[in-house]
Amino acid sequence: MMAGMSVGGRFRPALLAAASALVLLSASNGRAAALDEEQALGISQAAIGRETGNHRFTDQHGQPLELAALRGRPVVVSYIYTSCAFICPTLTSSLAQVVRVARQTLGEEAFSVVTVGFDTRVDGPEQMRRHAAERGIRDPRWYFVSGDEASVAAFAGEIGFSYAPVAGGFDHLTQVTILDSAGRVYQQVYGPEFQPPMLVDPLKRLALGMPVTERPLADFLSRVRLLCTSYDPKSGRYRFDYSLILEIAIGLSCALLVLVFVLRSWRQEQPGTGPRP
Repeated sequence: MMAGMSVGGRFRPALLAAASALVLLSASNGRAAALDEEQALGISQAAIGRETGNHRFTDQHGQPLELAALRGRPVVVSYIYTSCAFICPTLTSSLAQVVRVARQTLGEEAFSVVTVGFDTRVDGPEQMRRHAAERGIRDPRWYFVSGDEASVAAFAGEIGFSYAPVAGGFDHLTQVTILDSAGRVYQQVYGPEFQPPMLVDPLKRLALGMPVTERPLADFLSRVRLLCTSYDPKSGRYRFDYSLILEIAIGLSCALLVLVFVLRSWRQEQPGTGPRP
C-alpha cells in the first residue's frame, strides 16, 4: 500500500519528486496521466497560506452549506468523485479512521470535515449520501457536498487540488487539505492511506497556536492535554503521556532552584546584606 505524506513547509523539489510517484493516480491503468505530476504538486504546495472563499454547496442531506459557516475551527477537506472504483473510496475510508482518532484526541467539536464531489455531472446529494453511507460514516460534522462546476473548481483552485477528465474518469491528486480557523490553507496530506499523526498533529498545532489571553482555566487544561498526548501505533490511539508532565515538572523545578541560587548569591554580594558573624 502507498504510504501517506504530510507537507507543510516550503516547496522542495526533491521531496516533490519522491512524492509524485505516490500521489498522482490515474483513473484507469495502462495509460499516460493527464496531469503533470510535478506541476500538480507544485500547485498544491503553493496553496499553503492562501485564504479560501465563502463557496456555497449542498450537503448529503440536501441542505445548503456555506463554507463561512465553518469558520472558527479547522476544516479538513478532501475531493473525490463517487464513480471512482478504488482510490477515492480508499481515501474516504482511511480518512474516516483517522478522523475517529482525531475526535477522540481533540474533541468531537474541534474541527469539521468537508468532502467535495468534483464530478459535477454525477455527484449530487444522493450520490454523496450513498458514498458516506457505504463507508459507515455518520459523523454530524462531516459534510459530503456537491455544487455547480464553478464553485467546485474555484474551491479546488484555492486549496491547490488538481484534477483533469480522462477517458473513464479523472486524473487527480490524492490530497487532504487542512484549513485553519480563518479558512487559510495550513497543510497538505498526500496519499490514499495515511497514519493518524499526519492529520492529528497539524490539528494539535493549530489548537495550541490559538491565543491564550483571556482564556478560561478549562481551556488551559485542554491545551495541556493536547500537548501531553502521543500516538501509540499499536493501539491506533493517542494516549496521555505522563512522562511529558514529569519532564516539564523536573525542568521547572531545576529552573526554580537555579533562580533561588542566583538571587541568594546576588543578595549576599550587596553591601550590608552579607552573612552576619
